[in-house]
This record gives sequence, structure tokens and C-alpha cells, in this order.
Amino acid sequence: MNKIIHPLLISLLSATFLASCGDSTKQETIKVGLIVELTGDMPAVGASSKNAAELAVNEVNSTGGITLNGKAYPVELVIEDNASKADQSVAAANKLISQDNVVAIVGPNASLGAIPAAEIAEYNKTLLITPWSTNPKTTLDTTTGKPKSYVFRACYTDPFEGRVLARFALEKLAAKKVAILYDVASEAPKSQADLFRVTFEELGGKTVAFETYTAGDRDFSAQLTKIKNANPDIIFLPAYYNDVGLIAQQARRAGINQPLLGSDAWSSPELIKLSGGTVEGDYFANHYATDIATPTAKKFIETYNKQYGNTPDDVAALTYDSMGLLFEALKKSPTLERQAIRDTLATISNYNGVTGDIKFTGGSGDPVKSAVIMQIKGDKFVWVMNAAP
Repeated sequence: MNKIIHPLLISLLSATFLASCGDSTKQETIKVGLIVELTGDMPAVGASSKNAAELAVNEVNSTGGITLNGKAYPVELVIEDNASKADQSVAAANKLISQDNVVAIVGPNASLGAIPAAEIAEYNKTLLITPWSTNPKTTLDTTTGKPKSYVFRACYTDPFEGRVLARFALEKLAAKKVAILYDVASEAPKSQADLFRVTFEELGGKTVAFETYTAGDRDFSAQLTKIKNANPDIIFLPAYYNDVGLIAQQARRAGINQPLLGSDAWSSPELIKLSGGTVEGDYFANHYATDIATPTAKKFIETYNKQYGNTPDDVAALTYDSMGLLFEALKKSPTLERQAIRDTLATISNYNGVTGDIKFTGGSGDPVKSAVIMQIKGDKFVWVMNAAP
């Protein structure tokens, strides 16, 4: 191959390539891999994803599993924890493909893990569906500029989200000046910050502060001082929920009272607990809203709540949709070969998911779908508006 592979991946890629061609129809179960963030910086994300995946598998198995050529196959879920790290995502993808012989992988969720795992999947011609990774690099071959062939996502992308949030800030919140604070070491927040800035300025807004921090930082006083002095109308904070709470508390203590605007990385209910009420009334983009749930979403929400005792967040909903997309492909595939499953998934033109209708077009693994804007009120995320593609 002429493609240049990152040195971190070379040894693992070469070790797994032959395994990707194996005949999965010889096994008695259909093995599906799941890579999730059970430990590390965002365990709430991993827990939601694992719960939804297990729910989906239990449901399909309760109806007899996947039937192909007259034979029923139960689905076996093989779970790997990537600890919210890139190298462990690579190791997990390698193990699932070469040792566990899965037919496809769902996850990781966060882009820092999904991007390197996607490289492994693409090289080994194994279908990977990420529920929550919005970064363009996940599904894009950065060497050729073309879409990866074996990597799909159930969520919208950062460019779309950046446009949606910039328009919302300008048109609905009447913000003319924005300050931006983001984690420079995290793929999705960095991408969201850059794309929001471009769109906001193209539409006539002005960026008065563009500040960064690094995951693990606990003191944001220097950045917040610059932001306060810049006197923005709004602060865009595309950060994961585990960072937002601390930043919001320090901002309010510093006398910064302007509204905060977040990305889908805010979406865990843990945000409300971690922020201590300091994000009350603030806004963020999300993938679905429970208070305007469709019949498909209502059924999922009720079943999930009954099983786990809480309302599913967007990560759970997107994971459930990822599993549903995979099951749809498995049911329609002529064989259980990895290539056949991937080719079948690419033809899905209208899947009615929990997070809305999903379709793939033009050879891309990025679906055409809508976003929603949410506002934090008390202990709830409340729907504000829809944003169509």
C-alpha cells in the first residue's frame, strides 16, 4: 500500500492484516466488538455506551438472533475498555480483529480513541461504527482526502455542529463577540473550536479571545482573566463534561456572567452534578432530545430506563443506533464476511433510529441527519430547537 501509516500503528497493523480475511461463518455466534471508555477521564460515556449495546444485543437475541441462509446466529458482544486513551484504543481494535475475530466493531466514542481505532479497522478491512466521534478525521483518509471505506458514524460531524452553533449564537442569542476556550490536546474540541470560529466570523461575528488548556489542567484563571477582559457576549466552551463543571465554576467565581455555549461533549447528565449549578440556563448542541422523542425514541427510553433506572443520554442513544445499523446490515448481508457486511451497511438509505432518520450517501460514512439545541434547566436538558442539515 502507498498509504503512510503512523509509526504507533505499524507493528499492530502488520500483525492483524491477515486476520481480517478470516471466514466468520464457521463460528456459531456472530461476534461484535465494542470499544468503550469504562475507565479514564470519561467513565460516564463508557457506561452509557456499554448499557445501550448490551440492551440492543439482548433484544436481538431474544427474537432469535440474526438469521442468515436459514440459520440463526446469536450475537455475542466482546467488550474492550480503552481507558479513554489512543494507544489502548489501538490495542483494543487489534485484539478484537486478530484474536476475537469479530465481524465488526462499535466504538470508541471519543474522537481521541476513535481516530486511531479507525485506522486499524480501515487497514484490516473491518467495519467500524463510532457512535459519538464527530471529528472529520475519524471517517476521512487524511492521506488521500477521500472517505475511509470501512469506517462509519451514527452522529453528525464537527463541521455541521460548528455551523449550527455559530448560527445559533448569532441569530438566536444575538451574540456579536465570542470568546472560545478549548482543550488543545483533544481532537473533537479542537476541531469544534476551529470550525465554530470560522463560521462565526464568516457570518459577521468577531472572536475576541481564543484560549486553550490541556486535559488534566485544574486552574483556568489565566485564560478566564483574558476572557473577562475581552468582554465577549458569549463564551464557546467545546469541552468534555468532566472539564466543563470546573471551568464553569471558576468562570462564575471570576465574575464572568455571560452565557456559556457548549458542544455535544456536554451531553452527560454528570455535567449538572459536576458544575454545581453554574451552567444553569446555558446551551449546547446534542444528538437527540428526550422531551420531543419520536415513537422509536420513546420505546428505547422506556426500555432503557426500566433496565438501568435512568434516562439514556445521547451516547446511549447513538450506541443503540449504531448497533441497530449493524444488525440491519447483518440481516440483509448475503454472508457474514466482513466485506459483505460493510458493503450492505453502505447501501442503507433510511434507517429510523432513536436519534432520527439516518442515511448514508455518496460513499461516505458520515450520515445525513439533524442536530438539536438544548438548554440546561435545573436537573434537566430541555429542547430549544432543531437544526436540519
